[in-house]
Amino acid sequence: MNYRIALLKGDGIGPEITESAAAVLERIGTRFGHHFQFTTYLIGGCAIDALGEPLPAATVQGCLDSDSVLLGAVGGPKWDGMPGDKRPEKALLGIRSALGLYTNLRPAKLFPALRGASPLRAETVAAGFDLLIVRELTGGIYFGDRGYRTGKYGEEAYDTEAYSVTEIERIGHAAFRAAMQRSKRVVSVDKANVLETSRLWRRTMHRLAESYPEVEYSDLFVDNAAMQLVRNPRQFDVIVTSNMFGDILSDEASQLTGSIGMLASASLGDSTRGMYEPIHGSAPDIAGKNLANPIAAVLSAAMMLRYSFGLAAEADCIEQAVDRVLERGIRTADLVGNTGIVPVSCSDMTAAILSEISENTVTAQ
Repeated sequence: MNYRIALLKGDGIGPEITESAAAVLERIGTRFGHHFQFTTYLIGGCAIDALGEPLPAATVQGCLDSDSVLLGAVGGPKWDGMPGDKRPEKALLGIRSALGLYTNLRPAKLFPALRGASPLRAETVAAGFDLLIVRELTGGIYFGDRGYRTGKYGEEAYDTEAYSVTEIERIGHAAFRAAMQRSKRVVSVDKANVLETSRLWRRTMHRLAESYPEVEYSDLFVDNAAMQLVRNPRQFDVIVTSNMFGDILSDEASQLTGSIGMLASASLGDSTRGMYEPIHGSAPDIAGKNLANPIAAVLSAAMMLRYSFGLAAEADCIEQAVDRVLERGIRTADLVGNTGIVPVSCSDMTAAILSEISENTVTAQ
């Protein structure tokens, strides 16, 4: 099979980690008989520097012409002074909207070898956890009306959150379908005691739950959900929530796994084309130093194989290779902690994963 992949390397450590992920996909292609054609497009700060805008039209068209998209990271202090509509991060909202990617899947799994790296108590993570946050991606406060005005106390800023029933329904169906393939439990997170959008969210989710009688459904306020994630993440299977709440909770969940450098994500819409990216940022302080953890980008590539291309065995191969590398005690700097392990570089971690892909068989999951 031949697949066309748009590479959006972006800023900071983005080029390093996307190159690692592309190398892993090429190794998978060699092993399983696929061909991946990569085309690089500009996005974020590097696009501003080169073309004066964070999301060039050529980048959008290139992604639309591709079978899937692999994104690194955007942004950095160099562009912090840019106006809001010209900042690198604006490109993320734009590309998600242009590609119709309204569902964001963010799995948070504690690899057995990293239990000691989790900030939670040993007895809390002894049995591990494997949860999925389903985040609505193209609505809510990030896409609402915003601006500045003169108020009672002088200059003030405002951001508006709005959700339609249709937007809630489609992300709700995505969450319930995901739960049907897992442990059949969904928790919907909102702030229905305060926000009208959350009250509509809750009513709509309750109605949808009636169509999935096999799924155990419950609601949580977002503040309680944040607390419960820290208290016992194992209680969760699928969490579905709004754009902003999902952004915050998934970053919290990432730290429970040992490092934000471990979490991949998939952004999906109605077509098979998706956009896959690690949830971490551009980490400009370590950019170009070969120190980044490439695992989140590599696992994002595995999600691409699974969700966009239907290549489950190939995705399993990558995920198992990562697991074996960690079991061997190989760690990048973000995973070392107080273990005394000498950290490896980004390129060395990538080489270790490539070796595992080449040398080991895949077991059914």
